[in-house]
Amino acid sequence: MQVKIQYKYVIEVINFLSDISLKGKQSIHRTRFIKLLSEKLKQISEEELELVKEFAGVDDEGNPKKNKEGHFAIENANEFLKQQKEYFQEYYIIEGGDAHGMLKTMKEIIENYDQEVSGKDAEVFEHLFTAFESSNEKGEEVKC
Repeated sequence: MQVKIQYKYVIEVINFLSDISLKGKQSIHRTRFIKLLSEKLKQISEEELELVKEFAGVDDEGNPKKNKEGHFAIENANEFLKQQKEYFQEYYIIEGGDAHGMLKTMKEIIENYDQEVSGKDAEVFEHLFTAFESSNEKGEEVKC
């Protein structure tokens, strides 16, 4: 089984899943899934900071330069935003191996989730649902 979570949704997925009330194995697998996402979020943040440094330059301490208002002193904002947007369109792929059982449980949780969602949560839930819906187990046919 393989699940793809778009970078721009990683933090929202963590927050959404953290608020779901679960017990037993479902809770354990949710915690493992969140741990994987949290590790990826750390990497995403570090890589985004490198992108900021590339466009803002660095000060004597190796931090991105800031302007008088305290914002990053990005030279070419349009190009930075373009590259940042492209970066956040990438996907974190979680698949098989040790993660197979956890992903199967997470798929069940998402498919059986029956609480009302609105606003940002609705968008995040749709992304998660689609990610798990389009995942398939090894050997299974994907039904269209």
